[in-house]
Amino acid sequence: MLTTSSTLTRLVSVVAAALISIAPLVAPQISAYKPFTYFASTAYCAPSTTLSWNCGANCDANAGFAPVASGGDGASTQFWYVGYSAAQNSVIVAHQGTDTSQIEAIATDADAFQESLDPTLFPGISSSVEVHSGFANEQAKTATQILAAVRTAIAAHSATHVTIVGHSLGAAIALLDGVYLPLHIPGATFTTIGYGMPRVGNQAFANYVDAHLSLTHINNREDIVPIVPGRFLGYHHPSGEVHIQDSGAWVSCPGQDNTSSDCIVGDVPNIFDGHEGDHSGPYDGVKMGC
Repeated sequence: MLTTSSTLTRLVSVVAAALISIAPLVAPQISAYKPFTYFASTAYCAPSTTLSWNCGANCDANAGFAPVASGGDGASTQFWYVGYSAAQNSVIVAHQGTDTSQIEAIATDADAFQESLDPTLFPGISSSVEVHSGFANEQAKTATQILAAVRTAIAAHSATHVTIVGHSLGAAIALLDGVYLPLHIPGATFTTIGYGMPRVGNQAFANYVDAHLSLTHINNREDIVPIVPGRFLGYHHPSGEVHIQDSGAWVSCPGQDNTSSDCIVGDVPNIFDGHEGDHSGPYDGVKMGC
């Protein structure tokens, strides 16, 4: 049985190890995310404008992008688009985040029950891997359309890499696409970049993501969205957090749900300590929205 002293010593050691592992990002590392930040922001634009790549500043920031397909109505189905970026040498898949004016999107976020992944969409994934029911339902609405569009983009541009992006609810859908697409597209590599991403699944899901995906999820200051749904409900973030601090510094937070005060879970221990206004950014100067 551990004494109070030994328990405290172990706790201090764990905290110290987390702090030592936290590393600041330098300017070139931060700026490398900016094209993808704009791609995520562009997902808030109407499909007609992303298909023509004529959506104003967001599209202008990634001039030369070649759209392949777009869809969604922004209400019952979030906007999405797929295309190819020669500058990034990657197919891009992007999902719209929560539009608070649309009640169906809000209801999706609130539907926090967990369920196993659909074996038709996610063959071979253990039933112990469970995810947020609302996020799973939203991803399923567009999964086959996006799969077809990604295959088209890969064939048209001889692409070998796919980057999936999104903000808020869009980040959750992007993460599920990051699990889904590699199961159906052999021979390509995949990266997922999420902004203000809520927790998506249980511990088994977080472990699966860590073992199989290349994921970065970027959290801004005291954004409350990344700390929900709560860990007390059985939700866990996978590794890959980057936290933008109040100073504007970006730091890499190793591990799952790092509790250091330099990282989102430690900085925002509950929703009352967070700021809803931080959710939309800025992320290196980019505010999410069209």
